[in-house]
Amino acid sequence: MPKQKTHKGTKKRFRLTAKGHAKHRQAGTSHLAARMSNKRKRNLRGTTTVDTCMEPSIQQALNGNSY
Repeated sequence: MPKQKTHKGTKKRFRLTAKGHAKHRQAGTSHLAARMSNKRKRNLRGTTTVDTCMEPSIQQALNGNSY
């Protein structure tokens, strides 16, 4: 049976922490930000972790490796 391939779209969007949680960039910051308040843009900076119910599917798409 062939090896399972890494899902490249998932690899570009998520990184796994040491404990296996998935980090991702916050959505809604790439364009149309002029109409947002400064507080909203500031709170969307940085990374957050994915909800726990989505972590197994992301780990499967990444083959359990940490990238």
